[in-house]
Amino acid sequence: MHSETEGTHKLFGSSGDAYKQASVGGHTSAPLVACLVLAALVAFAQSDRGTITGTVGDPDGAVVADAVIVARNMDSGAVHQAASTATGNYTIGELPVGRYEISVTVPGFKKYVRLGITVEVAQTLRIDVPLEVGSTTESVTVEAEASLLKTESGELSHTIPVQRLEDLPVLGIGGTFSSSQGIRFYLSQTQLIPGTYFSSGANGLRVNGAPNNTERMQIEGMDATNALISFSQASMQPSVDAIQESAIQTSNYSAEFGQVGGGLVNITARSGTNDYHGSAYDYLANEAFNAATPFVNANPRIRRNDYGFSLGACPRNGCNANFPQAHRNKIGS
Repeated sequence: MHSETEGTHKLFGSSGDAYKQASVGGHTSAPLVACLVLAALVAFAQSDRGTITGTVGDPDGAVVADAVIVARNMDSGAVHQAASTATGNYTIGELPVGRYEISVTVPGFKKYVRLGITVEVAQTLRIDVPLEVGSTTESVTVEAEASLLKTESGELSHTIPVQRLEDLPVLGIGGTFSSSQGIRFYLSQTQLIPGTYFSSGANGLRVNGAPNNTERMQIEGMDATNALISFSQASMQPSVDAIQESAIQTSNYSAEFGQVGGGLVNITARSGTNDYHGSAYDYLANEAFNAATPFVNANPRIRRNDYGFSLGACPRNGCNANFPQAHRNKIGS
């Protein structure tokens, strides 16, 4: 997986190549070029990445310009940099989901370090930086979680980490919450959100009374909606073990998420960190675990296995690595 900067260069580089190809005999097809540029911008805008923004100020409340802000991912070591503007504002965008620490350095002030910042899917956090007068060799470290109050956006969203899915019994196999194929399906998590209804069959997902199959799925910023074959969505979506976090927006969608009718499911996949980690699992259904049918004393034969493994690592500090995983579903003896 390439870094975000490399991805941006490739995006606009390909648009530039298309611009050259559209020029024939010294004349350029303006509508074609405009369509290509707009398509590239739309694809870039729809993202599962988070943002940290805020204002840098001194003890008197005056804004501080040209402050160097560094956000470091505490799991992978990836570094994202920005600088405050003439109005003291800063914005660090396109941040992958994870735990971060930010540091702010300005000559004549103590170094400011903020720990314990968790960036969720498509979330915008506001972290204001109050500087103290002193030497840059001194530092002020703050350990506090960001405020739960949303001041930078107005959408109503619910973030569900995979750990919650593993802890709660919403990933049944061959039962009420499983998909029509009898395997674990991440849309089962919508049962945890008020105003939603989920059916593993053709009825699909309904949010706030909207018609079924009007929701939109996004994986790593790419549209993964399957509205044509609703009864087999689970077989065309990622494994639960490949998902790191998902944000489900139910109303007041941002303009970048157009064409959303009944909810937006924004998913980010797992990635490598500086430590090796993984899992092996087998979710199964077997009649031996079930009680006999009353008055009949019979147990219908049920044999299903949903098994696989996953492995992730990032040996080089600061690299972006994939999180490979294998999955298989077996029905029968």
